[in-house]
Amino acid sequence: MALTDSLPQVALAHKPTALEHLRNISADCGVDVWIKRDDCTGLLFGGNKVRQLEYYIGQAVVENADVLLTTGAVQSNHVRCTVAAARKLGMDVEVQLENRVASESQAYHNSGNAFLVHLMGATIHHFSVGDDENGADNALYERADNLRRQGRRPYVIPLSNAHTPWGALGYVEAAEELLQQQQQMDLNADAYVVASGSASTHAGLLTGMRASGSQVPVYGICVRRDADSQTGRVRTKSAALAELLECDSHGLADAVICYDDALWPGYGVMSDAVGETLHYVARSEGIALDPTYTAKSFHGLLTLIKAGVIEQGSSVVYIHTGGTPAIFAYPELVSG
Repeated sequence: MALTDSLPQVALAHKPTALEHLRNISADCGVDVWIKRDDCTGLLFGGNKVRQLEYYIGQAVVENADVLLTTGAVQSNHVRCTVAAARKLGMDVEVQLENRVASESQAYHNSGNAFLVHLMGATIHHFSVGDDENGADNALYERADNLRRQGRRPYVIPLSNAHTPWGALGYVEAAEELLQQQQQMDLNADAYVVASGSASTHAGLLTGMRASGSQVPVYGICVRRDADSQTGRVRTKSAALAELLECDSHGLADAVICYDDALWPGYGVMSDAVGETLHYVARSEGIALDPTYTAKSFHGLLTLIKAGVIEQGSSVVYIHTGGTPAIFAYPELVSG
């Protein structure tokens, strides 16, 4: 029996996602690099959020909700996937867009994920504060109260770390899926690398690995906040997740590893070095990364290899968390 079998879930993702060998990059860096293709989970360009939404919307169905509410940045993958899931399931959906990235670019505000959200006809609200998770969640709950007064049954998918981490269950399940694939392929990974932002993917993967008996390190590459802040966030979410699963959390806090070398100059903005990584992966393997999450996390992987944290001759699995539509919101950064 899988760890999450007893918990409400709806089917949204194409699973299992492929586990592929990056032959050219492996030859370049002296490490056997594999990629878990969670950019291919389906549901309008896919990504890690699809796995997470299976469990959030599972709760919404239990509560007989008829409208989903969520919040995220203008180029949020989560917002795009939430709208797509609602449309697939015949539910209404309202989203709140936060102005987290100081950009006046028309492409940023109108292309990529923002374009797709408009295409699907979501009701859109705006939250002008740049980075206030609690404030953004409170605005959602106020809107939910208004909808209830109109006779609707809203379900809020919140942003902050103060809520039950239903979405992280998607990566507990993914950890079990990945370990099964490795067994079938006779692959012994020495490390896992994943982007660490909301912490749901990082915490879910780590908790799922430990609950399944794997002690292989999971390296979280920070994409939104510094390593100290992110470590605390992942620990909090992992502890809540272990409690939800009723599994042993001993040693889980000490297993959280975060690196923030790729974070600068901040959320949603790439350094020149990260931009070079985005081009390198596209030209080496024909795989697209996105400016906010995966270009930074893959750059973090390469940095760990160069620093010897991930040793020469070892094997590493990189989790591609998707976000591909956001490329089109940054033409000035990915052209050339």
